[in-house]
Amino acid sequence: MTEGTTSAAAEGVDTLTRLEQEGEIAADYLEGLLDIADLDGDIDMDVEADRASVSIISDTGGRDLQKLVGRDGEVLEALQELTRLAVHRETGDRSRLMLDIAGYRAQKRSELSELGAKAAAEAKSSGEAVKLKPMTPFERKVVHDAVKAAGLRSESEGEEPQRFVVVLPA
Repeated sequence: MTEGTTSAAAEGVDTLTRLEQEGEIAADYLEGLLDIADLDGDIDMDVEADRASVSIISDTGGRDLQKLVGRDGEVLEALQELTRLAVHRETGDRSRLMLDIAGYRAQKRSELSELGAKAAAEAKSSGEAVKLKPMTPFERKVVHDAVKAAGLRSESEGEEPQRFVVVLPA
């Protein structure tokens, strides 16, 4: 093994270790939150796409956890930011941690991937740009990924909170 290969492998392990640490800190923070709110939920940690991913799931169907999702995921977004701040306080590094509660984000990701694929198909067939409704950064990222997978390009336009995706024809 060359020195460059060794340092790249070590860097990969260091990144994985750092992301696992972020997940542990986030899990501890969220466990405390669940205790305070007197809500039942299990915490699942993972590392995917170079970011820590933490999910709160329930064996009982997650009716109580829906309170932590809120309308259109607003409470979930706020909890994700608070969790990222808790990780930042402990590590001193900015976190890109993703939080999912009761499968809300997984379901949303599936719907948005389908929307991105449909918009790409429409742009291909019409030859015109397709503008979508304003979305959160998470939602836009999922749509951009779906459009790229369909072989087209997309870009975000506008200012937050009215930022939206435009799917460009080939």
